[in-house]
Amino acid sequence: MKQIVIVVSVLVGLNLLSNKVYKRFDLTQDKRYTLSEEAKETVATVNSPIKIDVFLEGNFPPEFKKLQLETEQLLEEFKSYNPNIAYEFINPVESENPEALQQEFINRGMKGAQVEVRENGKVSTEVVFPWALAQYQEKTVKVPLLKNVLGATPEERVNNSIQNLEYAFTYGFHQLVNGKSKRIAVLKGNGELDDRYVADIFSTLRETYFIAPFTLDSAAVSPKKTLEQLNTFDLIVAAKPVEKFTDAERYILDQYTMNGGSSIWLVDATQIVQDPETGITAAIPLDINLGDFFFKYGIRINPNLVKDVYCAPIVLASGEQRESQYNKYPWLFSPLSSAANEHPIVNNTEAVKFDYASGIEILTNDLQKSILLSSSPITKLQSTPYEIDIDKEIPNALQIVNEGPDPSVFSAGETPLAVLLEGEFPSVFNNRVKPFKISEDRTSSPPTKMLVISDGDVIKNQLDRGKPLELGFDKWTNAFYGNKEFLLNAVNYMLDDSGLINIRTKKIAVPFLDPQKTLAQRTQWQAVNLLLPLGLLALFGFLYSYFRKRKYTR
Repeated sequence: MKQIVIVVSVLVGLNLLSNKVYKRFDLTQDKRYTLSEEAKETVATVNSPIKIDVFLEGNFPPEFKKLQLETEQLLEEFKSYNPNIAYEFINPVESENPEALQQEFINRGMKGAQVEVRENGKVSTEVVFPWALAQYQEKTVKVPLLKNVLGATPEERVNNSIQNLEYAFTYGFHQLVNGKSKRIAVLKGNGELDDRYVADIFSTLRETYFIAPFTLDSAAVSPKKTLEQLNTFDLIVAAKPVEKFTDAERYILDQYTMNGGSSIWLVDATQIVQDPETGITAAIPLDINLGDFFFKYGIRINPNLVKDVYCAPIVLASGEQRESQYNKYPWLFSPLSSAANEHPIVNNTEAVKFDYASGIEILTNDLQKSILLSSSPITKLQSTPYEIDIDKEIPNALQIVNEGPDPSVFSAGETPLAVLLEGEFPSVFNNRVKPFKISEDRTSSPPTKMLVISDGDVIKNQLDRGKPLELGFDKWTNAFYGNKEFLLNAVNYMLDDSGLINIRTKKIAVPFLDPQKTLAQRTQWQAVNLLLPLGLLALFGFLYSYFRKRKYTR
């Protein structure tokens, strides 16, 4: 009796203590259920409800059920840290008005995904909407739960998605709680891409940052005022300028960097032109008068073309009118570049599509240089001027792909295509005559960042009937590339003071069952799961009866 009282007292005491003291223990090797400090700081000050609707409920294949479980466990971690966070899983197919809900998904740009469900050897197709909507006060943001990876298996795609979950939700919470504060200037006046070709990326960035066009034309009339206005921006983006920058414009850009401004340069070192008389298409060098800029910072964009065996296809029509057929052919001038390292900008991202990119040469100086994207090891650097004849290029590409590339020709190796520069930048105009005078000429910058991409088309979205399509989507091949995610990550990295994007470097290993072994051994494991508990129960009953009889027969 005394022992029973002690046991009951201990249980009651532990119950009372657990109501006052709450602690979760993460015993996993990769600490997948431990929130990053950046994630905790993002939601620490939230003092009103954040409601999250997760549209990840329904008839899923096993890998999607894993994504569903990991999403729920992550949200439970957020909720345990801040009780103001509440979530609910919703099946959009079984809602009161599924058609209206799915139309809302389309209006918000939340596209569905088709998945295969295998049950008892039968295969069926289901449409899922792997998205979440987070609401805080009067604001709503969408959170993507599924990452598309080119050529990946469903397990690899879900694994990449799980690795990105914490960043996706934390970034969404950051948008809700902190609102807009940073300003981005989109450079105009030097032949940059028209607004409709950069509409998708900047409409997305406008949800988080203040976006404004900025022309340097006024540098000829009022350079000092132009510099003062440019210095009010935290980041400038140059989207494929093709006209030369004047010395006054260059000095403004130089002093902007010297004042700590960050920049993203998407520039071409070559230009594709067509002779109106002969119809010959050729690539020729392009000089926009920024070569000494990049040389001073430790890089050189060479006026060549990168031909890569790992490339995106081009679609060509054969036949006439209704008899026309569209076929895909490898196009060596469109390299597909995956992450060259585990930098948070490119970690776990889809391959980025380039068009007529040039190679970047890395020079020696004191700046830190990170090669974010590069070509594959099977690369050739084509010098310019160079005539581009599709009737010759396609057969050559098919032969290279089918028979294998010639190692003596495709010997350039991995060639940098996107390089991140970080550190204290030196002024390009040191010990040189200045185009105009300013009260404070800076010769070096505080720590800042610059991203140089050797292809302006990386930021260019396609059009359909005059309307912009999502960046990274190729309407001719129906393929999605990682251009948009890459640039969004780059902007977030440039403007992120809290280190939020570093969450992307977190590694999570997710084990999956082998579907073939599962199907082959299904009956065996069903029998084990059914008979083993019954057998253990029978054994326990037999032993209990045996020892009881033995005790009382004495």
